[in-house]
Amino acid sequence: MDVNLELYKCFYYVATTLSFSEASRQLFISQSAVSQGIKALEKKLGRELFYRSTKKVSLTPEGEVLFQHVKPALEMISQGEAQLLAEDELQGQLRIGASDTICRYFLIDYLKRFHQDYPGVRIKVTNSTSIGCVELLENRQVDLIVCNLPNSRLIPHMKVQVVKEFQDIFVANPDFFPLEGKALELKKLMEYPLLTLSSKSTTSEYLHQFFAAHKQNLISEVELNSNDLLIDLARIGLGIACVPDYMLASLHGQEASLMQVTLKQQLPPRQLALVYHENLPLSQAAQKFFDYFSAKNA
Repeated sequence: MDVNLELYKCFYYVATTLSFSEASRQLFISQSAVSQGIKALEKKLGRELFYRSTKKVSLTPEGEVLFQHVKPALEMISQGEAQLLAEDELQGQLRIGASDTICRYFLIDYLKRFHQDYPGVRIKVTNSTSIGCVELLENRQVDLIVCNLPNSRLIPHMKVQVVKEFQDIFVANPDFFPLEGKALELKKLMEYPLLTLSSKSTTSEYLHQFFAAHKQNLISEVELNSNDLLIDLARIGLGIACVPDYMLASLHGQEASLMQVTLKQQLPPRQLALVYHENLPLSQAAQKFFDYFSAKNA
């Protein structure tokens, strides 16, 4: 027999509350609609399901029999809905590897959004260079990494999705290095103290290759593991620092004391990439985070 589920819901709520008015309140429909629903169900079944009086409502014997079957059925449906909604409240852990600079100047907004969307997920960020992050991924210590490209440590089974393109720039305090309006050859740039990341970084590899391609041997006055420290040293006039452009853009005018040094041989652009194991399934939390970078959500 084809009976609309909504009629059984009307029956269930009247049977459990023994009140047409209370059933209508819980179902968010009118009392008249509840009454019509019960009448329609009784007509389809050919049985009277409730005794009705001005003072109370009670189940008939036939209604009692039906209620014993309808009650577990609707409660199982309700439990199924609750379980699906609970799955929406994502649990588990998201493990990400990234450098200081990438975390602070690129990832932080995504992490904030993810934490707001999925407060039940524990977020673990492991800090390392882009080279070190590949090792973390290879050893399965993280679910995914965000690193610089090119990255010589990436291997074929790692899936790479570019999420941002950026430009490396040289910046200096013009009070110490009055270079505004000048375009320097790399050879001329080498006459100034240069501040760069340490040799154990993708940025250092990239810079040395670029200078070598222009027949220059890059020699840095200072090598550090932190772009923030490079900015600090450039601000006080210790040298000309090489940093990613998105870093200065995120400081919202705090680095007005610094100016970009123009080069005749501009550094080629690089990329930030989200990387994970192609042959290992992402956790549900990692997949949700990865989805933030898809074309429709970017």
